[in-house]
Amino acid sequence: MMQEILQQTTWTEWLGVFFSMIQVVLASRNNSNNYLFGIAGISLTLYVMITAKLYAEFTLNLYYLGMSIYGWLFWKYGKQKEEAKISRTNATDKWIVLGIVSFTFGLFWLFLTQYTDSDVPIWDSLVTAFAWAGMWLMAKRKIENWILLNISNFISVPLMLHKNLYLYAGLTVFLFVVAVLGYVKWNKILKEEEYVKR
Repeated sequence: MMQEILQQTTWTEWLGVFFSMIQVVLASRNNSNNYLFGIAGISLTLYVMITAKLYAEFTLNLYYLGMSIYGWLFWKYGKQKEEAKISRTNATDKWIVLGIVSFTFGLFWLFLTQYTDSDVPIWDSLVTAFAWAGMWLMAKRKIENWILLNISNFISVPLMLHKNLYLYAGLTVFLFVVAVLGYVKWNKILKEEEYVKR
């Protein structure tokens, strides 16, 4: 079984997964350089997803690429003229998240069912919708990004297994664990900053 999995994986998958693992570890440690590794991993993952006919995942990775560039610039050089601080979502953010999830799911479900040969339009669309919203929150340095990304991760594992993308299924389990740790780390930082402000 393991030998079969290794034979089915390409160097693109290995490198894409490797860079993605570094990216998420750095993100959980509040290191803005996470985006540089993310850009490398995403670029390789784009090829893997299109060849696996995971079209929403492909588009999701295009979005990740744009948000990674934006997020890196925002963390480093945003309007605040210093590295952006971690914060919690407000009511406006929550409405925007609801809008991103709803609109993205509807758009991709429609596109995948009408214009592609996807055999998993609902699951592919759900993974993408929650991940789009989570990535937007991460770029804005909102702690709730980890929750939305983990909803996406939870749905993604069986999807990757269904497509025989075992390395990406393993990566997603890893991302799930790191997202939990990232939430804990960011929450600690946030509480310390809130305590100092008192």
